[in-house]
Amino acid sequence: MLKKIIKWTILGGALALLAACGSNDQNTRLRISVIPKATSHEFWQSVHAGAIRAGKELDVEVVWIGPEKEDDRQQQIALIDNQVMNQVDGIVLAPLDKVAVLRPVKNAVTKNVPVIIYDSNLEGSEDIRTSFVATNNREGGRIAGEQLGNMLNGSGKVVLLRYLEGSASTTNREAGFLEALQKFPDIELVSDEQYAGVTVASAQQASENLLLRFTGPDGKLTIDGIFCPNESSTYGMLQALRRQRLGGTVTFVGFDASESLIEGLESRDISGLVVQNPFKMGYIGVKTMVQHLKGEPVEKIIDTGVAFVTPENMNEPAMQELIKPDLDKWLNMQ
Repeated sequence: MLKKIIKWTILGGALALLAACGSNDQNTRLRISVIPKATSHEFWQSVHAGAIRAGKELDVEVVWIGPEKEDDRQQQIALIDNQVMNQVDGIVLAPLDKVAVLRPVKNAVTKNVPVIIYDSNLEGSEDIRTSFVATNNREGGRIAGEQLGNMLNGSGKVVLLRYLEGSASTTNREAGFLEALQKFPDIELVSDEQYAGVTVASAQQASENLLLRFTGPDGKLTIDGIFCPNESSTYGMLQALRRQRLGGTVTFVGFDASESLIEGLESRDISGLVVQNPFKMGYIGVKTMVQHLKGEPVEKIIDTGVAFVTPENMNEPAMQELIKPDLDKWLNMQ
């Protein structure tokens, strides 16, 4: 009887060991959560496409999940916590607030889930994040200011429509823009206190209110230049200008590229766009996380670059690759 018990104990242990080995084999594929600020704008769809490409090339599972709106801090916090509970191998995060999501990021790292920050900085994360993958947003804003100043030949009245308080990426762009304007003593900044908000609808309403302030009795604008620091604020301003039949009557510089903004560039209602590379951002974010998880060294800060696109250079091959990437090729694979 004792021999039978020992026999079955050994056999059971062997079967359990085989089952465990089989389970480990099935679970060796890495799972990387990529969390954007929101999922609606074309910018984030480009990030998603880049992340998918990296996932396919590296044979890792990419979990794409994000808030519906870019001002829903609590939803993003809940998503981060949820992904940690789901025991993903790493998180690639675009924090929609430069302070509010620090607590869940610290919690993730404490529980051995490394975090890469992308697109927008998270204050206080420098010592805990694996890497920071982003545009140099301050430089992007400086480029916008310098280009707008040059287009105006160094003189005129300019307005800045800000995006959203607490958004580190756009705050840095706005600061860079204002810094660049200081090089043009004959350019007067007549408004920089208005915010577009997170939706195109709110951006269009804020833009219409702003334009109304600077429209003369003859229906013409009394300003010469406009800067908007992201996709939704730029599109909201474009719609407001067109609605008031003012498209093309003012030097208008925006930020980011989408199908609607490129069409505005083609019609010359938009004078220029500072364009990031969100596809590269998503691709590098996932690739860098995989390198880290495999024990390879990674750069602490990775600049994904910017370009300035105008109606004159938009058809150049390098610019076309930036403004019209083949997103469907990758998004349809998900």
